Amino acid sequence: MITVVLVIHLLLAIALVGVVLIQRSEGGALGMGGGGMSGFMTGRSTANLLTRATAVLAALFIVTSLTLAKLAGGEREARSILDQPPAATQEEPAEPASPTAPLAR
Repeated sequence: MITVVLVIHLLLAIALVGVVLIQRSEGGALGMGGGGMSGFMTGRSTANLLTRATAVLAALFIVTSLTLAKLAGGEREARSILDQPPAATQEEPAEPASPTAPLAR
């Protein structure tokens, strides 16, 4: 199940990147303007189509992200560290090693 959702998630991510890159730049945020492909896919209806496609792909991407998060954490059970018994301890502490005399030359 996780594999299927993960493959769909990756396909949505690739499609979302593609749709965003196709859209025409509307501002000079990085000084690039709308040069290069300004004649490709022009018109108001195409802009609305790409905007809606971006919104739908983004919504599906979020849904698959949440689904993957739920599937990944769904098998764990709630446990508290206070419910576990204390770890076994040694009754006698270990004795330190006795110092040795340095070797003579």
